[in-house]
Amino acid sequence: MIGAGSDFVIRKTIESHVFNTTQQAAMDWMSSMRPDGTPRADGPADRARLLQLVDSRGRVVAASSAAADRPPLSTIRPPVHDRIQYLKTCSSPGGCVLLTAMRPTPQAASLLWSGEPHYVYSGADEPGVLAGIRLEAATAALVLLTSAFSAWIIWLVVGRTLRPVAAIREKVSEATVRDVSLRLPEPPGDDEIARLARASNRFLDQLDKLVSDQRRFASMVSHELRSPAAALRAQVEEALLYPDDVDPHEALRGALRSTERFQRIIDELLAYTRVKRTGTSAPEPVDLTAMVRAELGTRPPHGKPVLLHAASERLTVFGIRLHLLGVLSNLLANAQRHAHSRVDVTVERSGDQAVLIVQDDGDGIAPEDRERVFEPFVRLADGLRRDPGGSGLGLAICREAARAHHGSLAVEDSPQGARFVLRLPLTDLRPSPQPDEELQPARS
Repeated sequence: MIGAGSDFVIRKTIESHVFNTTQQAAMDWMSSMRPDGTPRADGPADRARLLQLVDSRGRVVAASSAAADRPPLSTIRPPVHDRIQYLKTCSSPGGCVLLTAMRPTPQAASLLWSGEPHYVYSGADEPGVLAGIRLEAATAALVLLTSAFSAWIIWLVVGRTLRPVAAIREKVSEATVRDVSLRLPEPPGDDEIARLARASNRFLDQLDKLVSDQRRFASMVSHELRSPAAALRAQVEEALLYPDDVDPHEALRGALRSTERFQRIIDELLAYTRVKRTGTSAPEPVDLTAMVRAELGTRPPHGKPVLLHAASERLTVFGIRLHLLGVLSNLLANAQRHAHSRVDVTVERSGDQAVLIVQDDGDGIAPEDRERVFEPFVRLADGLRRDPGGSGLGLAICREAARAHHGSLAVEDSPQGARFVLRLPLTDLRPSPQPDEELQPARS
């Protein structure tokens, strides 16, 4: 299509130039007519070599030296309403000629030839580039060369552009299921490939961290379950090997305690994974102050006393009531376990957040252990002494629940004891969720 269009445009451009030249030559030749109706000069040879004046009967009245011995260049007679016409005539020995056929005005014909119509033919040999298929062959060759050059340039540009893709593909082919430390090469610049590589590496970082957390979690779970499993096995084997020395009722009671520890660990694992993944209930507006008051009112009277310091205003957060109650219950149980004489619970507002503070007057937590206590199955020496049967998942569940509610849970400085601070966004300062919106936990 490009070659055909180019050939057509070039041919029409050259022909138009030749026709304009022959038309100007015909007009100049007519302007040199003498009173007897013949031209004064031979005509401008640089414009048109062939010039003829033909009468209405087809006789050549005057002609240039190159056209004197020729018959009329054309038999076409332009009418009065279309005085100038462009023609192309071909003869085998002489090749093709591009002609301008012109009919003088009736006024000029009446003055010069007594009203008899005359016609002026001005012709030039067809340019060699238009003869035969030369122009088509040249155009085809040019198109082929241009296409080859363009293909070569595109091959270079595309190859250079896709070189980073090849490097990324080779790197990805080295990846294995067991090794997620793979990182893709990041090409320079800010094009789509570079942004894709950077986004992929960020995803791989998150995947690597997630897999590491899963492996660490699985290792800790297997470690925690090994102790009750070993205790249960030892008790059963002892009862079977020494039936006369072991009280069967005592052996069953020991096995029951080990089974209860199994069940407790499994329940807390299920709660941890449930909170970490998503909520099982629909989120709703929760009055934090009312929830704390209700929870403290239902707690058993034994244990260290709990004193409530609550703001008078209504502090409403958006979340799952069951999970928030679990956080409060775990924090209170932990505080009562380590307190010397009392536990203080404060509910207040801080900017656009509701703040729940659980403070005990115990020995406190060392600064270097304040983050470790939120890791699954991590138990400090004091915790092991006070609660030997615990699993170490309570505070981990609390932090995951806080993150699931777009909040935070941390141990902050206090003059005495441990100070756990839960911060949650208030509902009046955040957009209301859609009915089908599900509370999603934050990624750790």
